[in-house]
Amino acid sequence: MNFLEFKEKLKDFVVFNLNDIRKVDNRFDLRRLNEWQKKGYIKMVRRGHYAFSSLEINESVLLLVANKIYTPSYVSLEMALSYYTLIPEAVYGITSATSRKTNRFKTDFGEFIYRRVKSQLVFGYELISYRNQNFKIAEPEKAILDYFYLNTNLRTTEDFDGLRFNSEEFKEQTNKDILRNYLAAFSNKRLEKRFNKFLKYINYD
Repeated sequence: MNFLEFKEKLKDFVVFNLNDIRKVDNRFDLRRLNEWQKKGYIKMVRRGHYAFSSLEINESVLLLVANKIYTPSYVSLEMALSYYTLIPEAVYGITSATSRKTNRFKTDFGEFIYRRVKSQLVFGYELISYRNQNFKIAEPEKAILDYFYLNTNLRTTEDFDGLRFNSEEFKEQTNKDILRNYLAAFSNKRLEKRFNKFLKYINYD
């Protein structure tokens, strides 16, 4: 299979791995990947994961990449909060939650950061469609809870001030029952105490 045939078969993939390649050609010669990298046709995102060099990068592409190169995972924490315009600053790196070990990958596409949560806490995300594929991103209720769960230093009014959190946008986007149910699912009294203090701080009745 030449490169043009290869690109046509994988044209819908933002990132493809060896399993994806084997599905379209189970006799594919892996030496072609090194050859095409040297020619600048494809780029390695991380070991075993590739993208076409012509790929145009935007936020949705980066979120798809984040899901693909370290599974299972879903975009959450700072990146999700920024996605929902709940925090004002541009985010350094694409942050995700995973049930695997905490990890970080610096790539030509940017930095991808994965923070571990218990496997029973891998819930509360939605699927967003882009280019015939879906990426998983935490719902706003889950994104803020993941953030508080993993940032145990958030305790005081001064800490909450530092977030510069968009409380009005949060109130518009979230469902109180869902938020309370998700908080209960964490089954963490310390988190509950800190987060309820935060809800009082933003006047989330």
